[in-house]
Amino acid sequence: MQLRRFYRVVDDRVGTSTVLRKALAKVFPDHWTFMFGEIALYSFITLILTGLFLTLFFVPSTAETTYQGVYEPLAGTEISAAFASTVSLSFDVRAGLLFRQAHHWSALIFIAAIVMHLLRIFFTAAYRRPREINWLIGVTMLALALLNGFTGYSMPDDLLSGTGLRIIYSVILSIPLLGPWLAFLIFGGEFPGDAIVPRLFITHVFLVPAALVVLISAHLAIVVRQKHSQFPGPGRGESNTVGSRFWPAYTMRTIALFAAVLAVAFALGGVAQINPVWIYGPYGPAQATSPAQPDWYVAWGDGALRLFPPVEFTVFGYLVPAPFLPGVVVGGLIFVLLYAWPFIDRRLSRDTATHELLQRPRDHPVRVAIGAGSLAFLAILLIAAVDDVIARFTHLPVVAVLWVLRVLALLLPFVVGAVAYAITRSVRDRSAPDPEPTAASPPAQRGEQPEPAGIDLWHNRLNETWRWRWRGREGRELISHVAFLDRDSAVAGAQLAYPDTPIDDVTPPPTPPRPITGRAGSALLAIALLAIGRRRRGNGRRTGR
Repeated sequence: MQLRRFYRVVDDRVGTSTVLRKALAKVFPDHWTFMFGEIALYSFITLILTGLFLTLFFVPSTAETTYQGVYEPLAGTEISAAFASTVSLSFDVRAGLLFRQAHHWSALIFIAAIVMHLLRIFFTAAYRRPREINWLIGVTMLALALLNGFTGYSMPDDLLSGTGLRIIYSVILSIPLLGPWLAFLIFGGEFPGDAIVPRLFITHVFLVPAALVVLISAHLAIVVRQKHSQFPGPGRGESNTVGSRFWPAYTMRTIALFAAVLAVAFALGGVAQINPVWIYGPYGPAQATSPAQPDWYVAWGDGALRLFPPVEFTVFGYLVPAPFLPGVVVGGLIFVLLYAWPFIDRRLSRDTATHELLQRPRDHPVRVAIGAGSLAFLAILLIAAVDDVIARFTHLPVVAVLWVLRVLALLLPFVVGAVAYAITRSVRDRSAPDPEPTAASPPAQRGEQPEPAGIDLWHNRLNETWRWRWRGREGRELISHVAFLDRDSAVAGAQLAYPDTPIDDVTPPPTPPRPITGRAGSALLAIALLAIGRRRRGNGRRTGR
């Protein structure tokens, strides 16, 4: 009662009812591909929740300390405080290993969901006007997610993460003129040093998450302002959105999805081992571990370093070392093309109009070919990151595996792109709609006129509710799944879904007869409930005596 009174006071002064009513009535598309963005959001929330727990126990320092935990192989060993706290978190803190691994798995799911979300936007052309800004925000979030994932698994100061840091340090140094200055700014001096782990901690825990929160908030605000795009279909146009309302249908569904993401992350954290730093051991500059592969989202960069030939050259007297082209140019070129793609597409297609409907991938074979070829190239880079593992299992020389992957990196993208283009064009031609009727076509000869779109509104007197139905051409129709308590609410809901569409009051449509099996089942259920009730009353009377 007091809460309701407080809300009325606030609403009387601020006017929140109108905003909340409009927000709760917002319609979200029901297509399953729109779930990737929500999975990314909920994985990020899981990362924050598990990261808060880990922050309480991790020590971001490379100062030497004596390990005195329960892991006997390291007992009495002088190791860094960062590595010691990670091992203690895994073995000495209750549920520490569960939270560590759930945090790591959530990071993998987070980046995978962002990638799938971007692929959905790319192949359906959801980046077209007016959504170019959200595409740029999404690419930036992908870059920040890669950065935060790398800084996260580099903090424990184990042998695997130290090897990755040594590679990144070499790549940064390879940048002409600016490399030494950037390396000093990031690492605080030569690697290994005492400043890198605290800087990784600040970047991973504070800077990048804060930037992601700002970008996610801006992304969601733009989506709310511009509304969702949707696939073409019956009753779907440039001025409406067909799907589920935010309350209650979409809210229940998205809460269930959040619970599923949380459950999957902790289930993987409990049963699937990941990043066992105690096996790798502490980092030592004179040591290296093999095989050594980073997480999949940065493994393509490692694969490029392994795959690219050791080419060095001089520019204006400055030596450009071999890691520069695969480590800086390849990755930089990929993100430059990602940022520029909406504008490249608009320039090539000469399409500057505003679009609310998505394009089906099958209708644009060139885009599908470009996307498939690019994914094939990145897949080869990803496989190249495990060339030593492939050589071990196939008993082939690493050099032979490397040359096979080099040839595939040059040829496979074009082959995959050509095959994707041929398949997509074939599917498009087979599913092409019938040509529009002309003046000499049979409908015009019979004098038939297409029925205009409209909305039927009726009153259901059995439960005193109002329903509406969109009626389109060629007998297509969509019935609202929401029952309204009064006519005005039903009219408002219909106009919100299909603005500027005429509304007609009609008689309620006939209710389809219930099948015999349904009637028989209902009758059997009623008889069973009646028998159980009588038996319970009989037991009660016997107990009373």
